[in-house]
Formats: sequence, C-alpha cells, structure tokens
Amino acid sequence: MTGEAAHTAPVRMLAPAKLTLSLRITGTRADGYHFIDAEMVTLDLCDEVIVHRSSQQSVEIVPAPAANGPAGATTEWGIPADRSNLVIRALELAGRTAHVEVRKRIPPGAGLGGGSADAAAVLRWANRMTAIETAEAAATGSTSRPQTRAIVTPQQAASLGADVAFCLVGGRARVTGVGEHIEPLPFRDQSFLLWMPPLQVDTAAVYGTWDELGGPAGDRSNDLEPAAVALHPELAAWRDELARIFGRRPQLAGSGGTWFIPAPFGVRVPRMAGDGVRAAEARAIGRLH
Repeated sequence: MTGEAAHTAPVRMLAPAKLTLSLRITGTRADGYHFIDAEMVTLDLCDEVIVHRSSQQSVEIVPAPAANGPAGATTEWGIPADRSNLVIRALELAGRTAHVEVRKRIPPGAGLGGGSADAAAVLRWANRMTAIETAEAAATGSTSRPQTRAIVTPQQAASLGADVAFCLVGGRARVTGVGEHIEPLPFRDQSFLLWMPPLQVDTAAVYGTWDELGGPAGDRSNDLEPAAVALHPELAAWRDELARIFGRRPQLAGSGGTWFIPAPFGVRVPRMAGDGVRAAEARAIGRLH
C-alpha cells in the first residue's frame, strides 16, 4: 500500500501471543527491575489489532469468541482503555495518533504477553508508516514534508515492558537483560497445549513475591513459578489436574497463570465444565515482519 491510501485506510494486524519456555532471574537492577535469561517463542494464538486514522490516541477492547467456548461466547476482562494500556503508550513512544481496535483472544494476566503483543503490533504499524513516509520523501525530494519519525527499536520498545521487545521481533529467541536484548534462535516446529484458568495474574506482584521469598529457583525452568503459586495457591490445583490427565507435570508460562505442556498438534484438548478454564492448542510460528 502506497500513497494517500496508506495513510487513511484501516490497517489490520495480528498480535501473536508469546510463550516463555524457560525463565531464570539472574539479578536485580538498582531501580528494582529484574534481569532475566529466558527462551521465548511466538504462538499462533493471536489478538487482532485494527488501526484507524485519528487525530487522537484511543483504544477500544472488543472481546473475541472464547477458545473452546460456546458459539459466540465472549469474556469481559475489564481491560483499561486509558494511558495504563500499553497500546496508548506504544502510540506515544512512536509519536503517532490513531484509534486502535483490539479484538482480544489472548486472556489478560495469563503470562502470554497479550498486552505486550498488542503494543508491539502498534509499533510494527508505526514503523511501517515511517518507512513509507521516508520512501515517499526520498522519491519526491520534497523539503516541505515534516521530518519523518525514527524507527522504534526493540531496545526502545522494552521501555514499555519486558515482553514488548520480543513481541516486536517474534519467532524464537533468547531474551536477556530486562527484556531488551533479543538473540534470535533457529526456528523449531513446536506445538503446545495451553491450560488457561480464569485468573488474572499481576506480573509485578509475582516479581515482588519472588523477592519476598528470597529469590527461589523454580524446578521446572521457571524461577517465577514458586512465587506465582505462593501468590495464587489455586494455580497448584489446576497444575495437578493437568498432570493427572496427561501424566506429566506442566510448566508455568512466564509469571502465570497459563500452564502448558508440549503436545502433538491435534491432541485432544481436555475440558473442565463449570470452572471457567480455557484450553487450547497452539503452534510456534516464525519471526514477524
């Protein structure tokens, strides 16, 4: 898309979830942020982000049909639409105005980086607009155009949150620092069963609990698992139920509260009637462009 249409037509983008396969905490910065050493992959579980031209910055959250739920079922998650929403902060970082419609499929507070994925999608849109504007200015040689904006880098994106930098790049990567260092790793075709209890886990609270517990190491490649379970003991019951069904103990996704196990694509997805648990299969996908 070029010319005026590129600046006026709504742009639809996918915002894929991320899955943290391993997470070690290697230290704490003076300002309280934690250094991590993690492996993350991008999944085909996605929000849809639609960017509309606007002179204001705004975001609208539209719940999408729940995974494995009744036809047409939606979930009201109470996601804020003010500046605390990462989408608004991504627009500010990019120096853009737009109305952003987010069709949510990734549950908030599930450790799958839904908010970070939405913000990263907005940054990808902003970077594409910047590339178009730069090319147009170069082609016309016009000096009357306002100075084009700079591309937002993963390191800058990390200022919004530890997962935003990875979600901007996608694929499979080793993530270090406070999330700003992304080292791409070779793609692996992997699929997973995701077990998403009706629980919104606050990442900052989990890190705070990890500090209070003295910095325990997780025995399943995730140092935040003991803190998340201490903060939300009900997570242990869902973990044990999934272990009973599949005969193997699951891992916690990031700060929680999704449990996952590697599983062949097309595996029977278990259902738990009446307790609000969502189950879905997801597959790793490559880097984003």
